[in-house]
Amino acid sequence: MMEQMQRERPRQRRRGEELEAALLEAAWEELVSVGFARLTMESVAARARTGVAVLYRRWPRKDDLVLDAIQHYGATHPVEIPDTGSLRGDMIGLLSGFSSGRVAFVTVVSAAFSGLLASTGLTPAQVREKLINDRPLWSSEVFRRAHERGEIDLDKTPSAILTMPFDLMRHDLLMTLKPLPEERVLEIVDELFMPLVEAAQVISMTGSPLTGPSAQP
Repeated sequence: MMEQMQRERPRQRRRGEELEAALLEAAWEELVSVGFARLTMESVAARARTGVAVLYRRWPRKDDLVLDAIQHYGATHPVEIPDTGSLRGDMIGLLSGFSSGRVAFVTVVSAAFSGLLASTGLTPAQVREKLINDRPLWSSEVFRRAHERGEIDLDKTPSAILTMPFDLMRHDLLMTLKPLPEERVLEIVDELFMPLVEAAQVISMTGSPLTGPSAQP
C-alpha cells in the first residue's frame, strides 16, 4: 500500500542542491524502512517521487547512494556541542548527548554495514572514512576550547587519547544498541580519559614520562 501511494504521488520539479538533498533523504528513509539488502534504486526513486534515471546520473551504484545518504543524515542532524566551561563537563555532555541522540542512527548503520562491506569491497576503516569524509568532528570544538583554557595541550596529547572516549562509546553502542548509562559515561571520562589527559599534560610540561606507582603497567 505504501509503495502504491508513493508511485501515485505527483513528481516534483526540483533542481540542484534541493533535488540532491531530497534524494538523499528518501534514500535514508528507505534504508530505515527496508534495510540495505531490500533497498533498490527504484524504491528510492519512488519514495522521492522522481525517475530512477535521476538517481543513476548521480550515483551509478546503490552502495554509493547509501553511503552518501548516511553521511548526509549525519551532517544534517548534528549533536549539540555542550559548553560547560570545563573539558570534563563538555566530554560528559558530548558523550551523553551523542549516545542518546544517535542510538537509532547507529542501529540503522550497523544493520547496513555488512551489506556495504560486501557490496563495496571496502574495509570497515575505509567505509568509516567515506562516512566521515571532510566533516569536522564535533569533539574538535570541545578540544579547541579546552586548549585555549589550558586544560589540554593539543600539540602534545596523542590522538589515541582524544579518540579513545568516542571509540569506547561507539563500541558500547554497537554492542548494546542502547544509550550509554550515566555511570558508564562517567567511567570513561573520569577513570580513563581525564587521567590520561592529565598525564599527557605532565609529560608536556616536564619533558619526561611519569614516574612512580601511577606509571606502572
